[in-house]
Amino acid sequence: MKVGGSFMALYKKNFEKKEFPKLERGAKHYEMIAAEALENSIEHLNHAYGQKLCGAEGAVEYRDGGVYTYDNNGKRYLDCLGGYGIFNVGHRHPKVIEAVKNQLDQVCLHSQDLLNPWAAYLAKQLAAIAPGDLKYSFFCNSGTEAVEGAIKLARLYTGKTEIISTKNSYHGVSMGALSATGRDVFRKPFEPLLNGFVHVPFGDIDAIENAITKNTAAVILEPIQGEGGINLPPDGYLRKVRQLTQKKGVLLILDEVQTGMGRTGRMFACEHESVVPDILCLAKALGGGVMPIGAFMSTSKIWRVLEPNPSIHNSTFGGNPLACTAASACIEVLLEEHLPARAAMMGNLFTRKLKELQDLFPQYVADVRGRGLLIGLEFQTKEVREQVQVELFHRGVLVAATMNANRTVRIEPPLIITEAQVLLMIETLSGILQELKDAKVADITKKVKKRDRKKDKEKDRKRA
Repeated sequence: MKVGGSFMALYKKNFEKKEFPKLERGAKHYEMIAAEALENSIEHLNHAYGQKLCGAEGAVEYRDGGVYTYDNNGKRYLDCLGGYGIFNVGHRHPKVIEAVKNQLDQVCLHSQDLLNPWAAYLAKQLAAIAPGDLKYSFFCNSGTEAVEGAIKLARLYTGKTEIISTKNSYHGVSMGALSATGRDVFRKPFEPLLNGFVHVPFGDIDAIENAITKNTAAVILEPIQGEGGINLPPDGYLRKVRQLTQKKGVLLILDEVQTGMGRTGRMFACEHESVVPDILCLAKALGGGVMPIGAFMSTSKIWRVLEPNPSIHNSTFGGNPLACTAASACIEVLLEEHLPARAAMMGNLFTRKLKELQDLFPQYVADVRGRGLLIGLEFQTKEVREQVQVELFHRGVLVAATMNANRTVRIEPPLIITEAQVLLMIETLSGILQELKDAKVADITKKVKKRDRKKDKEKDRKRA
């Protein structure tokens, strides 16, 4: 009794020092927390939120739908960022929302002991759409976790430890995934990382061949480097890597966390070259833009290494019913609405129009590259990229820079984007570039006039 009394006194004492925020939940509760979002973000998440553009503008994400996001002031944004590849089927797709709502009345999180029907069903669906003989799935919560599991599976199956990755790649920020990531700005603060990781230039098949040793377990690649700047390898590169790894007895891990689920014009980017990896990593769009979920897949032959101890790799929340039902509905939407094909069509339109802007404004636009609706727009300088990105935000278009290439913005809208919406973004961007050009011309004209006035004054002085 004394212990209990002391505990209650301590509990009460703590709350005399700190006020616990309690929200009256109802019709206005989101409006209330939106009003405090910037202050709470700065004080309890990170001071950096005070320097973010959305923070400076006081723009809080208030509601979403289709290809649009709306802030707390009622402003509408055309989402050409897509949550870094989350919203392939759009924001709050009705079929995905309905599936999750229905599941809330059944089972939310699984008990861990009884069979989980949604995980089994989703794995069956993924096996049906995956390339080649990829058949078994492990579900987790993010792309980083999917990569972690893939690396562990490759090491477990081969009994070897070395992993070949590429420079400028991005595979996640946990210790294993970070070891595979090929960018020093992320790696160096946390070194020493895991041993056995080698990084070679992306797109260089000879570099991979030279890096393979008797201890190499796997090669891990993004079919298109996302955070690296939307970098496409030379045609045939992926197929050559597959042939080389098969010849050398090395596993091929493809990180399709960003390129998968229809983004590049096929359900999986590796299908452009008819390549089947040994292990495939998925996440981001897999959850239908509603629930977080990741997965890594492999073949029956490789998966057998997990049979002696199925719990050797596990996740408490991985494969939960809510996430799996969202992913299942997402796959059905992608197929029913032919969204991979739509990504190819809209991506061609977007790329063509962006290249026209590159021809019109070569002093600002350095390159346009990508596949489907994963497009990189590279500017001549970081400063121009920042100016354009800020102006797009003010004019209601969301984009973001790629983390490993600060002159490049990613254009990664929901795959449901229409031709009219693509043209609206192009028109907005064109207007900004034209204004930059006009401002520069005006500035030059101003300098010339100032110089001429100075010359005239000098002439007048000499005459006097």
